[in-house]
Amino acid sequence: MQSTTPSGAEEILMRRFIASLGTENEDGSIHLTAVWYLFDDGCLYVATSSRTRKARNVADRPKASLMVDIRKPGPERGLVALGTTAVMAGKGAREINARNHHRYMSEAALADPRVGGTMAAMDDITVRLTPTSWYAWDMRTLDDTLFGGAMKTPGYLLPLD
Repeated sequence: MQSTTPSGAEEILMRRFIASLGTENEDGSIHLTAVWYLFDDGCLYVATSSRTRKARNVADRPKASLMVDIRKPGPERGLVALGTTAVMAGKGAREINARNHHRYMSEAALADPRVGGTMAAMDDITVRLTPTSWYAWDMRTLDDTLFGGAMKTPGYLLPLD
């Protein structure tokens, strides 16, 4: 793990992917959930409802991990940010959440009160993850290093469902 953002991480984080957010439950188990994220000024932001398990977990245990895993044919790579969390509320949270929603929804969806209006009302807080450590992987490099590029052979890897 490294304490600075890995090379190429910002390129991944500025793109639109689904991430997995891991928080710690009261019993020590891990709660994983798929989330939309916004990367800004070195922090990761997740819009959510104050009623969610992830919101309660980070309020009680202010730490989390966020993984972005790109699983497309070819450039299978990803990264994980581990760090401390803070719950944001009020105007600042609404502004960050609106930016996050704009990353993932069209203008038509945002203008539709059934969608944009509901999302804005439902996501009343923001979880801010401040990374303290990172790790990244690139399956192309791993293939070249360990398998001599054999995994690029057509038909070796079955398509994901």
